[in-house]
Amino acid sequence: MPTESTESTVSALPSTRAHLTSPRTIATLTVQSAFQAAAREFLTAEGFTELLPPIIGPVTDPGSRGAKQVDIDYYGHRYKLMTSGILYKQASLLAFDKIFHVAPNVRLEPLDTAVTHRHLVEFHQLDVEIAGGSRDDAMDVAERMTTHVVEYVLSNAKHELRELGRDVEQLNQVLAGPYGRKRHTEAVRELRDLGYDQPDHTEIEWAGEELVSAAATRPFFVTDYPKGSRGFYDREDPDSPGVLRNFDLIFPGGFGEMMSGSERESDYRTLLTRIRETGENPAKYEWYLTLAREGLPPSAGFGLGVERFTRFLCGSDAVWQATAYPKLPGVPRP
Repeated sequence: MPTESTESTVSALPSTRAHLTSPRTIATLTVQSAFQAAAREFLTAEGFTELLPPIIGPVTDPGSRGAKQVDIDYYGHRYKLMTSGILYKQASLLAFDKIFHVAPNVRLEPLDTAVTHRHLVEFHQLDVEIAGGSRDDAMDVAERMTTHVVEYVLSNAKHELRELGRDVEQLNQVLAGPYGRKRHTEAVRELRDLGYDQPDHTEIEWAGEELVSAAATRPFFVTDYPKGSRGFYDREDPDSPGVLRNFDLIFPGGFGEMMSGSERESDYRTLLTRIRETGENPAKYEWYLTLAREGLPPSAGFGLGVERFTRFLCGSDAVWQATAYPKLPGVPRP
């Protein structure tokens, strides 16, 4: 059942007709189209190949932060709707060295996320993967791609930004210099200094993420999350046991996390051990582990939330405003 706070969110949602015909929606989706065009332009120029991702499979990303997976009957077999195409990104590097795709994802988020302004049940992700890449390589592509998108939108969507009343100074700040970097331990310490009791060994909680985002003036990466806080495919740092070679990209203004990425684990035995450590049955991942046993290239990559980044570009109040057909947790919508 929807909670009282969820019900207040539902009552604020416009009808489908009102939403689709709103000048703000039209301006927002036009900015989103420009954003995707700019990202494709950038990645293609960098030598990336765009692939069409799968939307169902025998298994999907287990690291979806409390969200439930959706099962479907696939000719008598229990398959999943993708919560993330991470395993398929690694597999795709058997064909190409640098790939990207824009992928639909479905996650049955907990009901309390309906009021975070940042969560949807159905959303899209711009996924990037680099064979032989390091975390620094992935972060470099992420920074240059997002700054290219902001430049493109500032130049090509001026009318829409005016329609939305967007403060372009915040967008210009993205272009002001290199993105910041801080380790997970440093972000935890900052949150505690702000009076937020963030645990040491978990991902930064949503409320805490919003706090550090609101306190920032420029984008920054949070790196080195503790082992156990992310999926089994994030590579453990060989020089710092218990620390993962991964990152989040946080944008300022309270908009929070835009993307997550990492170096990927590709060694078969290590993957088998990591899967078992999470309490999962390795047999579920038979197709993926078979590829790893035969040899997967080491890689690094990231996933950028399309609707979340659109929300930042437009300065929108909530992420549901950045999609034509919003689906919030617990809210039946077309």
